Amino acid sequence: MSPTSETKIKNIDHLGIVAGLIDEIGIVDIINSKLGIDVREKISSGILVKAILLNGLGFVSRPLYLFSQFFEDKGIELLLAEGIKSDYVNDDKLGRVMDKLYKYGLNNLFIEIVLSVINKFKIETKYSHLDATSFHLHGEYKNEYNQEKELEIIKQKPIIITKGYSRDHRADLKQCVLDLITSSDGDIPLLMRAGDGNEADKAVFGKILGEFKKQINFDSIMVCDSALYSQENLQLIEHLKWISRVPMTIKRAKELVHSVEIEEINSEESAKRAALNLDGYKWKSEIVNYGGIKQNWLIVESQKRQESDLKKLEKKMKTEKIKVEKLLKEINKEDFESPEQARYKLKSVNKKLNLFEIKEVKVIQSKSKGNKTIYKIEGVEHQKPEEIERIRKEAGRFILATNLVDDDKLKPEEILTNYKNQQSCERGFRFLKDPLFFADSLFVENPERIETMLFLMSLCLLVYNLGQRELRNSLKRIKIGIKNQLGKLTISPTLRWVFQCFQGIHLLTLNGVNQIVNLTLERNFILNCLPSSCLKYYLLS
Repeated sequence: MSPTSETKIKNIDHLGIVAGLIDEIGIVDIINSKLGIDVREKISSGILVKAILLNGLGFVSRPLYLFSQFFEDKGIELLLAEGIKSDYVNDDKLGRVMDKLYKYGLNNLFIEIVLSVINKFKIETKYSHLDATSFHLHGEYKNEYNQEKELEIIKQKPIIITKGYSRDHRADLKQCVLDLITSSDGDIPLLMRAGDGNEADKAVFGKILGEFKKQINFDSIMVCDSALYSQENLQLIEHLKWISRVPMTIKRAKELVHSVEIEEINSEESAKRAALNLDGYKWKSEIVNYGGIKQNWLIVESQKRQESDLKKLEKKMKTEKIKVEKLLKEINKEDFESPEQARYKLKSVNKKLNLFEIKEVKVIQSKSKGNKTIYKIEGVEHQKPEEIERIRKEAGRFILATNLVDDDKLKPEEILTNYKNQQSCERGFRFLKDPLFFADSLFVENPERIETMLFLMSLCLLVYNLGQRELRNSLKRIKIGIKNQLGKLTISPTLRWVFQCFQGIHLLTLNGVNQIVNLTLERNFILNCLPSSCLKYYLLS
């Protein structure tokens, strides 16, 4: 190498994959077309959002923290655009673009991007899943004490940052809520919505699905947990197709769970269910009219869940037996001024018990040391056989409901399989709360920025899940796997593992000529299984 040669080395790692996926989706063009391009700007809003997504999927804890420093050792001109410098990607520009995104309308923008993805990648939307999670926050927020509530689901006012039911078990902190609808096909997020910290799922799920149907023009069967199932919500979504879990607080549901006899299945049927990943499940269908809507209720019994529930019951019985023995000793020692007072105390003690009770044997009158008349109550512990038998009968059982009962009736195995796929949303929430991607606690200065942050996080989830879906589909199509963490071949790798496999790839610039360092045959193979836009970032196209 001559003394005058100029050498630069920048990191690319897995960010070329992320950049390629962003290009394939068309996120930069969509955002620029909606927010506009100012020729005086050194970097457009679309490119800045691309930078945010690269940062968000860049394996750093707390994305957007020290945002401007993130690109200092990266091949920024290759990843973003020629002529882009790292100091163009700064916190001030980030804040201005976040404000422009919020002003345009986060929900509408997300849906426009999603519709493009559905059409281009042929995402199957027969089933969609709705769920919610919470993110706790630190600091004061200007509207946290504002009690005004906007009735519409798509709101112009910022969300209210306040305390509410915390899925993270941080009831001491204020929070916001993220509602997410995902597809069964690849867990692709189809709708995101930021909600108030004290928002109740039951109060908004019906409205969310109604708005979703208005904005996205395709026929999808919506799958949701029991938060959807109320008479009010069922009326709101009567024009939609849905599957939901039935809460056990409904009297008819309690009766069916306890009274229905589910027939045993033969070995042939058992094998069929095992092939569908429904091994150990039994069920029985009942046509029910609830909330004025004809429904098919599927009473399901899970063997694994039954075994788990019965173990929990035995543990609970042992714990409560110790508790009742302690309470019995205490009440036997206590002095009372009258028989009525003694019996009232016994009644209040029994209210604390679920599986046992203390029955009165007799009330004894005697004299205290001060020659005062006192009463003592003798009791004996008893199990509550009816309550215990009720719980045993209920063990492992739950009810799924659907309004698809006539010409478009679903088979029981289809109802159960697609309800089990409700984990689609949960997987998305786990991704967003993983410290390597996003933290479950946000540090942003106002509610508008919080909503925009949730929008950007959901975009990251969209990019990640789409990339994982495309890679897995390619591997299944060619029937060739790649090595997983244990060195075994798999056709269902996580994209996170692939990202780790791409650590240590660099862009070497020697006298103005670029080349990629450490691009092995295995990495090359993976790139060819991903959308073609990923190849150019590794100088393969």
